[in-house]
Amino acid sequence: MILVDTSVWIEIFKDKTGHVATTFQERIGSENYVLSRFNQLELLQGARDQKEWELLENYLSTQYYLETTKYTWPAAARIYFELRRRGVTINSPVDCCIAQIALEYGAVLLHSDKDFEKISKIRPLEQERFDVL
Repeated sequence: MILVDTSVWIEIFKDKTGHVATTFQERIGSENYVLSRFNQLELLQGARDQKEWELLENYLSTQYYLETTKYTWPAAARIYFELRRRGVTINSPVDCCIAQIALEYGAVLLHSDKDFEKISKIRPLEQERFDVL
């Protein structure tokens, strides 16, 4: 199972050539992919207008989501805490939450965000950088 981060979705949605979507489909193949509610939040908050909001909301309503548990919150905060104590800055605590969800469900995290590489230095986060050239 692959948890696809917001950073990948943004690249797919902004690409007018279709190259990124094709690369994404090739990478996913027959594997199941999912989102977290944090991805839903980040994508919707980035809508440029009402029409884009409605298109995103409609698309996102058809996706599968990994949900948080009561353990997600303190474990995600612990990731942030441990990184900060090591002098490592994470751009968003939301990334710690997304990483923790991937850890809890044993999902591979597909991303285009350096924060997840930093997190994988202190947690056994199975992550893969999605770079399209």
